[in-house]
Amino acid sequence: MNITVFCSAADLDDRYTSAAREFAELIGRGGHTMVWGGSESGLMKVMADGVQAGGGRLVGISVEFLAVSARKNADEMVITKDLAERKAGLLARGDAVVIMVGGTGTLDEATEILELKKHGMHTKPVVLLNTAGFYDGLRQQFQRMEDEGFLPLPLTDLVFFAEDGVGAMAYLEESAGLR
Repeated sequence: MNITVFCSAADLDDRYTSAAREFAELIGRGGHTMVWGGSESGLMKVMADGVQAGGGRLVGISVEFLAVSARKNADEMVITKDLAERKAGLLARGDAVVIMVGGTGTLDEATEILELKKHGMHTKPVVLLNTAGFYDGLRQQFQRMEDEGFLPLPLTDLVFFAEDGVGAMAYLEESAGLR
C-alpha cells in the first residue's frame, strides 16, 4: 500500500519523534511505501529514516524551492513547480492518507483532503494521527461542526482519529482489506 504522510519538516520534541519513528517502522515492516514531502529535515526525516530502517520504500514529492533539502536516497523523488502541484501529487500517489503533527501547511493539507472527501472527490481512507493529543482541539471542532449540521457526512466517514501508530496502521490495513 502507498501511504501518503503529511507531517512537519520542523525538528520536534521526542514525544512526537519517537511516535513518528514507531509508525514509520510499521510502514516499512509492513512492506508499504511512504509517499511524503521528500524533505531531509525534521519529522519528515524521522519518518523517512524509520520507513527505510523497516525495509519500506520512499516516494518523495518535493517542490522546486525546497529541492535543495530533498532526500537524496529516496527510491523516487519528484520535484513539482509549486505547492498546489505537490499536494495534488501526494494525494494522487497514495492509497491512503495519514496526517501527523504539523503546522499550518499540514493543517492546510488536512482540511483540503477532508473537503475533497466531503464532496466525494477523494475516497481513500484518511487518518489523523493524534500523537500526544495534538489534534484533540481539532477533533472537538470537527465534532461541533457535525453536531451543528455543518458536515453533510458523519465525521467518522471523513476521518479516523488514531491515538498511536498501531491503531493507524490497523485501520489502514483493514480499510485496504489486508487484515
